[in-house]
Amino acid sequence: MQAYHIERFGSIDGIVLRTHEAPRPGPKEVLMRVRASALNYRDLMVLHGTGRGPSRAGVIPLSDGAGEVAAVGDGVSRVKPGERIAGIFHPRWFGGPIRADYLSDRLGANLDGMLADYAVLSEEALVPVPGHLSFEEAATLPCAAVTAWVALTRDRRVTAGDTVLIQGSGGVSVFALQFAQLLGARVVAITSTAAKAERLAALGACAVVNYREHPDWDEKVRALTGGGVDVVVEIGGPGTLARSLKALAVGGHVSLVGASLTQPGTMIDPLLLSGRGITLGAISVGSRDDFLAMNRAILQHRLRPVIDRVFPFAEARQAYRHFEGRGHFGKVVIAHA
Repeated sequence: MQAYHIERFGSIDGIVLRTHEAPRPGPKEVLMRVRASALNYRDLMVLHGTGRGPSRAGVIPLSDGAGEVAAVGDGVSRVKPGERIAGIFHPRWFGGPIRADYLSDRLGANLDGMLADYAVLSEEALVPVPGHLSFEEAATLPCAAVTAWVALTRDRRVTAGDTVLIQGSGGVSVFALQFAQLLGARVVAITSTAAKAERLAALGACAVVNYREHPDWDEKVRALTGGGVDVVVEIGGPGTLARSLKALAVGGHVSLVGASLTQPGTMIDPLLLSGRGITLGAISVGSRDDFLAMNRAILQHRLRPVIDRVFPFAEARQAYRHFEGRGHFGKVVIAHA
């Protein structure tokens, strides 16, 4: 099989393509023929050595992929050959609260990931793919989509009539826009360009604020919503957190997405929290149960992920460069042969 490996951290040029024998599934393991994979911000962090947790040289990158069962090991009962599947982000977090030991297994970092023809997974570390989605669409789900779903349904479940604030037009934010509407909420978005604002509005955002034109965008958001939003999906970190708190209505909640927490210098003025019933919760993607619940909603509403661009497997490094340019809208996907 062919697989990309990170031979040197720090540069896309350190990703090399190798040919070697396909792996075989052991007991309770599944061999997945990977049909598509997708990029997330954490994959850039792994490549550049800025991510949290262990990484190893030579690893096959990317946490997200979808495909079909090519073979099963002894004792496998959850899937059969030919079934369409996707891997879960945390391979040992099946449900319940997160635990420290779940964070030590990291696909595409210290464990081989999805940028290969085949991947071996525990039968417990996968979910079925919603039937109306292509492999390219299904590959977008494990990290960004589950993160957005959990951000809206765990600590402060969004309900009809709520207002949600999203930031930008990357994978997590676009999924949050789609899921918030599915849950009956209105969405306010902030972005940096008129073109992206137009696309966010076309997807259903009821208001879009250009933060370059309105540096004090929290004030604009409060004015547009008559007092603030109920939930913020926070991806910006130090540059946006204070304004996100100011944009909240009384009793509002900020869901802190993992990548935003890795940046140093995040300082919160306690006065922004006191006396308003505001809460914050950090998101580390989600469990298999979260993934399954999200897939049920996706299937019920026939939701389709927003894909910015699909690159062929041979152009995986170009996909990285396109993603690193931060001009994408939605997900960047790699289609395997």
